[in-house]
Amino acid sequence: MENIAFSQVLMAFGLTLLAGLATGIGSAMAFFAKRTNTKFLSLALGFSAGVMIYVSFVEIFFKAKDSLTEVYGEVSGTWVTVVSFFGGMLLIAIIDKLIPSAENPHEMESIEDMTEEKRRNSPHLMRMGLFTALAIAIHNFPEGLATFTAALTDPNLGIAIAVAIAIHNIPEGIAVSVPIYYATGSKRKAFKLSFLSGLAEPVGALVGYLILMPFLTPTLFGIIFAAVAGIMVFISLDELLPAAQKYGEHHLSIYGLFVGMLVMAFSLLMFL
Repeated sequence: MENIAFSQVLMAFGLTLLAGLATGIGSAMAFFAKRTNTKFLSLALGFSAGVMIYVSFVEIFFKAKDSLTEVYGEVSGTWVTVVSFFGGMLLIAIIDKLIPSAENPHEMESIEDMTEEKRRNSPHLMRMGLFTALAIAIHNFPEGLATFTAALTDPNLGIAIAVAIAIHNIPEGIAVSVPIYYATGSKRKAFKLSFLSGLAEPVGALVGYLILMPFLTPTLFGIIFAAVAGIMVFISLDELLPAAQKYGEHHLSIYGLFVGMLVMAFSLLMFL
C-alpha cells in the first residue's frame, strides 16, 4: 500500500468529511419542514441500505478475500476473510449494545413526534438529544474509517460508500436536533450539536490514517476491508431498513433498496 498518493489521501478525507456533515442536512430538514417527509426518508434509507449491502457482498468482501488469499492461500485466506467480516458485525453490535436504547440513534424521532407534553419535558429532551449526539458520534467513527479505507483503495468505491453513508446520516441529524431544539428553543445549538456528531466520521478517518497507514500491509488491509463489509451490512439490516419501516413506508424502502443495488451494480460495471 506504499504507492498511495497524497492527493488520494486528501480525497478520502474529503469524502469522509462530506458524509459526516450530512447530519447537518437532517437538522435543516427538521427546522424548515412542517412535517417529516416520510416518503423521501423511506426511499433514501432503502437506497442507502441497497448501496451498502450490494457493495459489501459484491465488491468489498471479495477485495478483502483477494488480498488475504494472496498472503495466506485460498483456504486460510478465505477463513480469515469470513472471520473478519463477522468480527466487523460483532464490533458494531457491541457498540450498539453499550448505548442505552432510549438514546440509541436507531430510535428515530420525527417532527410530529414532538407533542406538547414532550416539548414541556425539557430536561429529558435535552438529555435525550445530548446522548443521541454522543451515540451517533460513536457510530460514525467506524463509518468514517470505512469510507476512508474504501476511498484509499478505490476512489469510485469510496464515492459510492460516502453517498450511502451521507444519506443515512440525514435522519440521524433529525434525531439529534429535534429534541435539543424543543428543549432549548435554540436552532443554532441544535444544529451545532448535530454538526459536531457528524464530525466523528472524519475523526475516524484521521485515526485510521495516523495509526493504520504506517502498517497498512495487504494482510491488515484485507482484515479491515472485510470488517468494514460486516459493519455496513449490520448497519443496513439493523438500522436503515427498520428506520425506514418506522417511518411507515415499507414498500417504498424496498423499492429504494432495489434501486440502490441497481445503481451500485451499474456504477461498478462502468469501471470494469
